[in-house]
Amino acid sequence: MKISWSEYDPGGAWDELLSGPGRPRPHARRLTRHLAALTAKQLGLRQAAAERAIVEMGITFTVYSEGQNIDRAWPFDIIPRVIAASEWRGIEAGLKQRLTALNLFIDDIYNEQRILADGRFPRELIETSSNFLRECSGFRPAHGVWAHVCGSDLVRDADGTVYVLEDNLRVPSGVSYMLENRIVTKQVFPELFAHQRILPVDDYPSQLFDTLASLSPRPLDYPEVVVLTPGIYNSAYFEHAYLAQAMGAELVEGGDLVVAEDDCVYMRTIAGLERVDVIYRRVNDTFLDPEVFRPDSMLGVPGLMRAWRAGNVAIANAPGAGVADDKLVYAFVPDIIRYYLDEEPILPNVPTHACVRPDECRYVLEHMEELVVKPVNESGGYGMLIGPAASRQEIEKFRRLVKRKPRNYVAQPVLQLSTAPTLVKNRLEPRHLDLRPFSLQGDRSAVTAGGLTRVALVKGSLVVNSSQGGGSKDTWVVEDGEA
Repeated sequence: MKISWSEYDPGGAWDELLSGPGRPRPHARRLTRHLAALTAKQLGLRQAAAERAIVEMGITFTVYSEGQNIDRAWPFDIIPRVIAASEWRGIEAGLKQRLTALNLFIDDIYNEQRILADGRFPRELIETSSNFLRECSGFRPAHGVWAHVCGSDLVRDADGTVYVLEDNLRVPSGVSYMLENRIVTKQVFPELFAHQRILPVDDYPSQLFDTLASLSPRPLDYPEVVVLTPGIYNSAYFEHAYLAQAMGAELVEGGDLVVAEDDCVYMRTIAGLERVDVIYRRVNDTFLDPEVFRPDSMLGVPGLMRAWRAGNVAIANAPGAGVADDKLVYAFVPDIIRYYLDEEPILPNVPTHACVRPDECRYVLEHMEELVVKPVNESGGYGMLIGPAASRQEIEKFRRLVKRKPRNYVAQPVLQLSTAPTLVKNRLEPRHLDLRPFSLQGDRSAVTAGGLTRVALVKGSLVVNSSQGGGSKDTWVVEDGEA
């Protein structure tokens, strides 16, 4: 049996490939025609081939469960998500605008604090932020950039509007899976890549290296760049190793580095100490330097902050960048863009109620059954309440939590996330998804062509995180007229 697109119905959601049963979107016509020519058995065989390739390539992620670390093969669906290049150019411009404004905000917060003095951002939100590091005050990193890598989560609502759901500015992960998804999809559908222009993503490691190299405190053609990982038990260790290898950089742990008396960072090698210029850190701020933050940290490097403040080593993302990686700050990003750039935001925020404001908190408490309530500093879909799917007991629990610490919560309406056809038991069914593009900023800026599409593999679910049962798809940005 072959696919019948006339029988595919995404319901009330916006579908990325079809505008309705039997009606492929213009940029997806070539893909849908090709899929319609395949039998269910052929599709199943290609899915099985993709899953074998993932196992053979060792593409894994780690789930923390009952005190154990469980490595699992990366869940992948072979049916790609397709975005028209004409639409993507607008999204790309919006992401660059957003990261530029956020970096100006971070630099201002740690220096002049003009936005606070002008009353355009509440001072108390900074003073009570767990992500504001006073140890970073008065410092200016290279190019005035603090967040060099940003993974922004985008969602599309039922009317087709693309929203920014959140900004990930501390240690954003997932880009290695985007790159591996493309490699696997090329193996599964080589004929499609031969006959249409799908914008490439495989140049990301070189773009990342160039971004990091532009931060070097020494004018070298090939500065020493290292990737600092917490180690093999971290859930994103696969990515740390992957990116280090792809960039030709050393993968190091805290014990591999030392800060000498000259306040420079050195890497221990079999030939002796070798100076390090740039550290792409995948370790959280408070574990970076036991002399300054957590004295019990075994993951960081004693004296690292001293070397960084002396200008002898660059760290990406810079310590303290997380002050803008906060769902409460997120609510102010449109105003931040207007303040620093004197521009209207290209990409809108999801409407957000900040519970720190009494009127908005009252609204959230009265309408909790209709809203998604999120703690401001959690990630990965943890610790939140999806009101329409919650029990009375869960809602009452969250009411108590919000009343006790309103500053710690925001709320948003439940969006009808867009869908895309997903292979389920040899037939295509709609599944909800989001998108995480990756933006780079150093001496110049760049955005991946597409990003990591995460898909909720459970029917009707809005939770796309792999740690909670989600999977992923390759993301194609195709030139108009090429589909």
